[in-house]
Amino acid sequence: MRTLRFFALVGIFSAFLQPLPTEAANRIAHQLSDVHPNYVVIGAFRVYRNATRFTNHAQKDLRLNAKYELNKIRNLYYVYVLNTPDRDEAIAEARRLRSESEFKDTWVYSGNLGKLKPGQESYSGVDINPMTNGAMDEIVSDKGQAAGTSDSQSIDPNLTEVASAEVKPAVEETKAAAAPEPDSEVDGKTFFFNVHRALDKEKLEGDVDVIDVEKLKKLGTYKGNMDVKVSRPSGKAGKVSLVCEVFGYRKAQREVDFNNPAGDGVTTGEGGVVVVPFELSRLKKGDIAVMYNVYFFKDAAVMRPESRYEINSLLEMLKENPNYKIRIHGHTNGKASGKIISLDEGSTNFFSLTKTKEGFGSAKKLSGERAEVIRHFLASNGLEASRMQVKAWGGKRPIHDKHSTRAQENVRVEIEILED
Repeated sequence: MRTLRFFALVGIFSAFLQPLPTEAANRIAHQLSDVHPNYVVIGAFRVYRNATRFTNHAQKDLRLNAKYELNKIRNLYYVYVLNTPDRDEAIAEARRLRSESEFKDTWVYSGNLGKLKPGQESYSGVDINPMTNGAMDEIVSDKGQAAGTSDSQSIDPNLTEVASAEVKPAVEETKAAAAPEPDSEVDGKTFFFNVHRALDKEKLEGDVDVIDVEKLKKLGTYKGNMDVKVSRPSGKAGKVSLVCEVFGYRKAQREVDFNNPAGDGVTTGEGGVVVVPFELSRLKKGDIAVMYNVYFFKDAAVMRPESRYEINSLLEMLKENPNYKIRIHGHTNGKASGKIISLDEGSTNFFSLTKTKEGFGSAKKLSGERAEVIRHFLASNGLEASRMQVKAWGGKRPIHDKHSTRAQENVRVEIEILED
């Protein structure tokens, strides 16, 4: 019921997509996916607030590595759970989400999202139906409108297809459309959370949780290094706690008066935007970090594709700090024995169920194999095995009751810094 209430709140988020009937469009889709990143998209939003709320739902309730970026061709915020150069991997993950999750209309977008990369002069992209591998045209956003239509052209939300009098090209190259502004209807204030490394001021990809201190209520999770509209706290004092946690770095927390933001480094810039810096330092000896965005296939010691970003962040951290030694802790939800799917001996296919074998064992064995596959990944990428230890806990250290709605969070891997 919680999920249904959420959908009622944000409106229609799914994509209703109409395949282009030409072979040429399909060829374009394949060609474009060879040169652009491929995103597994679970929703499209015209309203910024709806995009952020839906992203939070996917992250917190479903433990998906969800992010959002502006598609400047469609002028919509795309919420995606995987970004990969491998088109086949993106297609496979989109099909899996269609069959195993609530996101029955998941699709693949090959093209530019967000800012252009160096050397790129224009935006281009194509939406792909993962079931047919064909290019798709119309998308219905949270406002119930097809991308590219005017505000007066409403779409019946009960339709399962979007009729189009004129088929638009599958690929568009255009100047950037004006970005949708953070939702002006929100009663709040615009912030810019400057998330960067303390060592060299390099920007980091990360989010900031905003908590109403008086009501002990989370107002939302907001993306760093961009303007975001933060909801006003309901507490009279107006105190908010800002929490930034990026894997591989120590958690940073700041307390701010929402009505009169001030503090070390806090400034108010052009247009009244409040800039709050977060200088993050690397983990130290004794610290333990949860890999919230590393996920495993069911009953398997095999990582799902959306785990790539965070597992590569761990690799980068260890390469950057050659003195680090770590212990990898594996945890499961519950203590029952059952089927265990493992990689074939010698396989380095860490993110796919191909080249696997099936066995049987305890929850502790499964948790150990999951920790071991991370050590195997790190070692196969040049790290000395002697820098890494493994500890299997099974279901002995749950975060939540195993029957809780958040029980999936018990399935996790933690990284303990033994030496720095």
